Amino acid sequence: MSDWTAGYVADIGYTFGYYHELNPLRVKLAFANQGLIAPPCVTACELGFGQGLSVAEHASASLVSWHGTDFNPAQAANAQELTSVAGVRARLYDESFSEFADRADLPEFDYIGLHGIWSWVSDDNRQCIVDFIRRKLKAGGVLYISYNTLPGWAAFAPMRHLMTEHAEVVGSEGSGIVGRIEGALEFAEKLLEVNPSYVRVNQQVPERVKKLKDQNRHYLAHEYFNRDWHPMHFATLADWLSETKLNFACSANYLDHIDPINLTSEQQKFLSDIPDIMFRESVRDFMTNQQFRKDYWVKGPRRLSELERLELLRAQRVILATPRSDVPLKVTGSLGAADMTESIYKPILDALANYKIRSVGEIEQAVAGQKVNFPQLVQAIMILIGAQHVFPVNDDEVIGKVKKQTEALNRHLIQKARSSSDVSYLASPVTGGGHVVSRFQQLFMIDMIRGRKEPDEWANFAWEVLSLQGQKILKEGKVIESPEDNLIELKQQARDFSEKHLAVLKALKIL
Repeated sequence: MSDWTAGYVADIGYTFGYYHELNPLRVKLAFANQGLIAPPCVTACELGFGQGLSVAEHASASLVSWHGTDFNPAQAANAQELTSVAGVRARLYDESFSEFADRADLPEFDYIGLHGIWSWVSDDNRQCIVDFIRRKLKAGGVLYISYNTLPGWAAFAPMRHLMTEHAEVVGSEGSGIVGRIEGALEFAEKLLEVNPSYVRVNQQVPERVKKLKDQNRHYLAHEYFNRDWHPMHFATLADWLSETKLNFACSANYLDHIDPINLTSEQQKFLSDIPDIMFRESVRDFMTNQQFRKDYWVKGPRRLSELERLELLRAQRVILATPRSDVPLKVTGSLGAADMTESIYKPILDALANYKIRSVGEIEQAVAGQKVNFPQLVQAIMILIGAQHVFPVNDDEVIGKVKKQTEALNRHLIQKARSSSDVSYLASPVTGGGHVVSRFQQLFMIDMIRGRKEPDEWANFAWEVLSLQGQKILKEGKVIESPEDNLIELKQQARDFSEKHLAVLKALKIL
């Protein structure tokens, strides 16, 4: 009997994660910032979509025709259910990459995305992916690919290998993957206690093992305990993609575009003296000890003139998607936490504080006289998007056409919040993607939709749902025990939701 899993963990489902970088709407600004033409996106494909939350929210919140596959039939069925509920005709399958690539009914794609797939599959599957990209990505099309990277993983890779080997060799088959993970983590802790030379040389390893203990076991199973796990250098990925006619465009992580928060002035100067773009990326990974890259590649890069670039930047529309009072004037890059200059960011955030869609050009006019020049404005917008406070937005026509789809999907998702906290993202027709909405906030939304108007009523409903299942609130790592204290906490959260988050969700047309 053949092993359809090909060594990939299949006896435990993946988490219900959502990944902003998979949203094709983000390509335009990232490319304009680099002086590149971004193609319009009509057809898109996600390879290895997991539980399908990202592909469902992107399909429901856009007019893009989505296709994709995930080899796990349970995950594919979940993705199909989500798109069906939304009324979206996405074509999602449970086929292997080779089976999917051989389909005769697939179009050519403007955009192909892979998040967290490349590093966790075999060389044979990697070659299938490369062949698929070569044949199915249109000229001018964009590839988004993320993967574990060297040198950032070099120190911990031996420990990961040892834990995986323990799970396979020592772990009991009858205990299941979660039991084997627990055993491997316990073994790793005991190993660290005897202070092996490996740990003395790689002193960050104990802290990383400690952090693993607090992480979701479903995530750990897929991240650390697959048979195949191959972090690689940027140059190695470039070699793999060499036959696809793709060129590296830029990082899909907007914060990577901002050198001052990632590189010292000496490092910036060192990199600027390297003429080869590809080699410069490899050296940059050493500067930042990069562990996970999120990259855009393009099949036939075309340059914008400086006039075109400035026009596109000024035309870019954005919206503030975090309560204004909750936006910290700090950002974290490879160099650690950095302060955001208040004299620059305060007027920009004030211009967006009514949660209306504004173009960068309109913001430029609003902050005129505040001593914020255009390059500073663009950098600030890039940082605010990278920190997930501000988002690019759809055209008004698209927003109007897809609103019923996102509404249907969101109503389906929030019903699941009654029994689970698995899904913490809802779809916005405004931004074409997902936004964090906690389980309790989703429960408040259910009661609002039923016609209740007061925060205390929403809290009462949420507590009815939780108490019926014997569930209690966890706050700062501690369980709130008494019903009275649980209700007090929920009422506080409901008032906070009403005072701050409700206006944001309405602006995003999630409510």
